[in-house]
Amino acid sequence: MGQLFGTDGIRGVANTELTPELVVGLGRAVVRTLREEGTERPVVLVGRDPRASGEMLEAALVAGVTSAGGDVVGVGVMPTPGVAYLTAETTSADAGAMISASHNPVEDNGIKFFGPHGGKLTDTEEQRIEELLQRFADDRPVGAHIGRFRRDNELLVRYVEHLASAADGSFSDLHVVVDCANGAASHVAPFVLRRLGAQVDVLNARPDGTNINAGCGSTQPDVISEAVVATGANVGLSYDGDADRLIAADHTGAIVDGDVILAILAADQRERRGLDTVVTTVMTNLGFTRGMNALGIDVIQTAVGDRYVRDAMLAGGHPLGGEQSGHIILTDYATTGDGVLTAIRLLSVLTRSQRSLCELATVMERLPQVLRNVGNVDRERLRDAAAVWRAVDAETESLGGNGRVLVRASGTEQLVRVMVEAETEQRAADVADRLAKVVSAELSLD
Repeated sequence: MGQLFGTDGIRGVANTELTPELVVGLGRAVVRTLREEGTERPVVLVGRDPRASGEMLEAALVAGVTSAGGDVVGVGVMPTPGVAYLTAETTSADAGAMISASHNPVEDNGIKFFGPHGGKLTDTEEQRIEELLQRFADDRPVGAHIGRFRRDNELLVRYVEHLASAADGSFSDLHVVVDCANGAASHVAPFVLRRLGAQVDVLNARPDGTNINAGCGSTQPDVISEAVVATGANVGLSYDGDADRLIAADHTGAIVDGDVILAILAADQRERRGLDTVVTTVMTNLGFTRGMNALGIDVIQTAVGDRYVRDAMLAGGHPLGGEQSGHIILTDYATTGDGVLTAIRLLSVLTRSQRSLCELATVMERLPQVLRNVGNVDRERLRDAAAVWRAVDAETESLGGNGRVLVRASGTEQLVRVMVEAETEQRAADVADRLAKVVSAELSLD
């Protein structure tokens, strides 16, 4: 068995790669890990997004946890950050699990585990789960020692109350369009925003188990861009399937991605509370760093993955961090990226400043960025691919200080990602295409 955990939990095609049998084993391994840490009868909070396979995998996870002597509290369909928040806030919960493949297509699914404080598991904890998964377990509780399962729908209410409390005031002057990706935000996001006073037009909020992320959501921002212009709204808000990401659009239809959202929130916190450092990843646009430095804000970069961002934030006591993809972490309010919470904080800046999103977005000037995903390659060979790294060094030198190159193996897909920034989009595209050809030639599976 190869490594199961990627940069964002375990993910694969449901029922072929991510099978019920595997998930039963994972449930047992999680309980055994918690028992090793001193918890006699662990309680695991379990949520899911609305994709059809989630029902099957939830049943398997419940079976695994309860067969190992752990109890399960099911919260049903809920955003990933809701499960993380409730795991930390529910005193009886020892761990949380979210069944979701985030922005991936409906045939995929995944599981993200959270520790008792609402953060994603460490590499060491994940490795221990994988070790226990491969060991035969003869500790089979019987009778009253078998775990129990119960649903608690009131926990969703607690999460909604938490979100509403994060607003600085009423949004009654705002007209927003929300794209829920037919995912976990479908009921939560429109309800909370309307409760806060906003006029809300809703798109893609009728999940049927098969339409999650289908031509909508944060990976298709043109949907929200066009809708904002068509409705005359102030802001567009677009989520992914499990609602831990947010991509926005201003009133002109211009896309506002995670880098810009993070920059706006950082500038606001700099002005109001003296923020001096923000944490992001190596994928962040060079324009973000330049914009933050102009405000006197230091930028710490981590590997790609919101848990690495969170680790750096906690280590340095920094309250704000995030990713270009729209994962924004605000540790004053949440333990992980939360798209609905991020929207509430972003709209709070708009109402407090009385400025448009278009105006606020000028806090940074983006360098053209081109991303090429190179498929049909062995991503595991990238580390030792000398020819690839020679090409990267040569292209980086040619860009000087006016751009940068990043080549990395995807943590969730069998791809190598080539990202290039330059002063013009054509220059970035030319460099990216040349490097993609080298990667393909050197790492091809053919």
